Amino acid sequence: MIPYGRQSISDRDIQAVVEVLKSDYLTQGPAVPQFEHAIAQYCGVKYAVAVNSATSALHIACLALGVTKGDIVWTSPITFVASANCALYCGAEVDFVDIDPNTYNISVIQLKNKLELAEKAGKLPKVVIPVHLAGQSCDMEAIQALANQYGFKIIEDASHAIGAKYNNQPIGSCKFSDITIFSFHPVKIITTGEGGMALTNNAEIADHMQLLRSHGITRDTKKMTQQPDGSWYYQQIGLGFNYRMTDIQAALGLSQFNRLDAFVAQRHSIVESYQLQLSEKVVIKPWQHPDTYSAYHLYIVQLKLESLQTSHQQAFEHLRASGIGVNLHYIPIYKQPYYQVLGYRESDFPNAEQYYARAISLPIHPDLTPEQQEKVIQIINDFK
Repeated sequence: MIPYGRQSISDRDIQAVVEVLKSDYLTQGPAVPQFEHAIAQYCGVKYAVAVNSATSALHIACLALGVTKGDIVWTSPITFVASANCALYCGAEVDFVDIDPNTYNISVIQLKNKLELAEKAGKLPKVVIPVHLAGQSCDMEAIQALANQYGFKIIEDASHAIGAKYNNQPIGSCKFSDITIFSFHPVKIITTGEGGMALTNNAEIADHMQLLRSHGITRDTKKMTQQPDGSWYYQQIGLGFNYRMTDIQAALGLSQFNRLDAFVAQRHSIVESYQLQLSEKVVIKPWQHPDTYSAYHLYIVQLKLESLQTSHQQAFEHLRASGIGVNLHYIPIYKQPYYQVLGYRESDFPNAEQYYARAISLPIHPDLTPEQQEKVIQIINDFK
């Protein structure tokens, strides 16, 4: 089976992990701050906070921005459930903004229209979470302009997008947002096994997220309520979580980081072949906005079902039976049973509905061979 995505692990990656396993520190050692520094410097951002997953990063990002009961958070319906769950963890409500039919990202037009209605109803969002689906940035400058107008904060869910650019700026610079989130899950651009990171240019937000990831505990005497009893002393000054990244994970991440640009370049090479060879009679190929440079975490096509003698499900199962591990990113969140009971209407998201009815993610990862890609292209093009 040709997987839609997978990690690429080198001997150097393995050696980096072995060196940590032989060291004195497996958890809170030097590798985590080194990894944070490397990513922050690459993105041109002031602060980076490594955690054990992008889900954890989204959670502490919401908390650091003050999301709580009575607040509303908006995000895209076409994303993994974590992009919405993070708000529910804080006791807030969640709502969705329909996608742009070309980029599949949150639609700026739909966002603007929904904000106008929400302002009249007195129900503006506290935070909006644009998701850079498949590695392509949302129109962040336009979203930030709306944030300035309507007073909401922005968390970029860039779980798919490390190594990508927007307006020639690296994703993660937080030029147009308060916080940016990366994921280092095995199928992402680089991996730490499991892991995530929250980036910001705001020192107060960074300090808050650092506290939240480690039980709300500090050893900084400037933050304590009394003089320490001794050199062993620490204080819990807030309610936090055990969301720390280990040195084992960070060592793998640091080693992978050295190949980040090469990984993204290889993904672009694969995309170039898909774009040239896939039949436009069978699929709608993904469109890239000229202001963006995608990391191409995913390569998502839409089947032209109106001209094919097959259904979405039949095509999906045929590809799987042919040894191609296609996937579907994503089922609209409001369709999940947990969210259905909250009263969302499918009619509110026509673009997301149309997308879900015919989208398929094709294999793309750095170790995908030309022969494997040719097989994918041939089977797709043979659809009748």
